Amino acid sequence: MSRFLFLILVGLGGAAILISLGVWQVQRLAWKQGVIADIEARIADAPVSLPAKPDPEVDAYLPVEVSGSFAGNTIRVLVSQKDIGAGYRLVTAFEIEGRRVLVDRGFVEVDEDGATLPVGPLTVTGNLQWPQETDSFTPAPDLASNIWFARDVTALAEALQTDPVLIVARNLSVPTPRVTPFPVDTSRIPNDHLQYAITWFSLAALWLAMSLLFFLRRRSAQTES
Repeated sequence: MSRFLFLILVGLGGAAILISLGVWQVQRLAWKQGVIADIEARIADAPVSLPAKPDPEVDAYLPVEVSGSFAGNTIRVLVSQKDIGAGYRLVTAFEIEGRRVLVDRGFVEVDEDGATLPVGPLTVTGNLQWPQETDSFTPAPDLASNIWFARDVTALAEALQTDPVLIVARNLSVPTPRVTPFPVDTSRIPNDHLQYAITWFSLAALWLAMSLLFFLRRRSAQTES
């Protein structure tokens, strides 16, 4: 009898642990959905003037509107866009009343150079962003071909001699032909908690089924003996 009780406790205890992990992931899912909703609301807010000293933590996704002009070279950052394929994000220095910041002008297909800049004053509306796109596997930029593999704001700012501030354009008052704005959104924010919850609940069901099968077999074997 004690052996059967032990098997029942192991079966129910293991299932309870797995179910609790599934419930925790459901709670995490609700939390992450709230975070994403807050970010989406912030992205869609009315644009404001560029802060004097933007902070990566406080001002991430802040919608801004700036007036000035493009200056200097354009850096091409290799990316891939769904249903289009490979192309480049174009990052250019933007001069605003004595200061220079980075502007991600948008996307061009790989066979377009997109280097032609709008001439004269214009207004850029977009969102501040400090993308976390680099890791130990990110290749160094191919400077000879002007191909970068991530938007490392610090490195881009050093290369283009700007403040380490990136505005991802949503709209330019003077658009560039063949350059499509690639505005900030939440599609790249990972949210796998639902899949994790389903996995834990499925493991709990499997654990219970296997525990029940093992219990019935042991009981049958003992009855026959």
